[in-house]
Amino acid sequence: MTVHDPKLFDTATGVFPKQSRDAFARAYPETPHVLRHTLQDDPRMALDALAELAEALPESSIEYNRGNLPIGVDGKPGATDLAIGETIRHIATSDSWAVLKNIEQAPSYRALLMDLLDELRPVISATTGELLTPQGFIFVSSPDAVTPYHFDPEHNILLQLKGSKVMTQFPAGDARYAPDEVHESYHLGGPRELPWNDAFLAEGTPFAIGPGEAVFVPVMAPHFVRNGPESSISLSITWRSEWSYAEAGARCFNGTVRKFGLTPRPPGRWPVRNQAKSLAYRAWRKASRPRS
Repeated sequence: MTVHDPKLFDTATGVFPKQSRDAFARAYPETPHVLRHTLQDDPRMALDALAELAEALPESSIEYNRGNLPIGVDGKPGATDLAIGETIRHIATSDSWAVLKNIEQAPSYRALLMDLLDELRPVISATTGELLTPQGFIFVSSPDAVTPYHFDPEHNILLQLKGSKVMTQFPAGDARYAPDEVHESYHLGGPRELPWNDAFLAEGTPFAIGPGEAVFVPVMAPHFVRNGPESSISLSITWRSEWSYAEAGARCFNGTVRKFGLTPRPPGRWPVRNQAKSLAYRAWRKASRPRS
């Protein structure tokens, strides 16, 4: 893949200051919190560079739609009639929301992702074990755009680079905000969007972030994001752990046995391992595969 590769921002001295790394160590993996960073001037995150990246990525790695959405949506939001490059270059007026997925497919962006994760790797490895499946996602949003209520399966830090936004989070693993059946459906291939109830609004925790700030999002913590009055650029750095994969496998197991009329107990949150159900699901899936 050929992507415009400007002079790379110097991350040799670290992007996350010691105070933020210390806060991350105290909170990881279950407590959302705000961190500081110094990435906002990296030329790889400029609009023109991001438009070139978007045009070089495969179609499956790009998602974009209109930005004037409600907090809760039923399924995937509708698309716009703009091309992705035009959407990003004119994000201030295109009334859109765009995400570039798996930016690590481009060498310079993979280097950026790994540099950032390497700063946090000692804490991650000491707490949840080996850092697995590093992935990066870039969000480019028009003023006042909304990312609807959803959850994600990764450990996640969202770094704000341009503009501002408020992410409202809800407790991970609480069935009031994400029913067990919805978890199971997602892990078995369903959408990540969640059913919304206006009564939730007063119960969420808002995290307001601007350039130079970031917010940590625990695995499967329900959240929605509302952009500020200016266009926004954010970078999400994510990773998996053996624990997060086991939780996902346990959800798949529960969703499978629920089809037979059973009411399985939901997986436990960290540090519960959930290995038995995860291994059982893997064994069942392997046994169910057609033999050649």
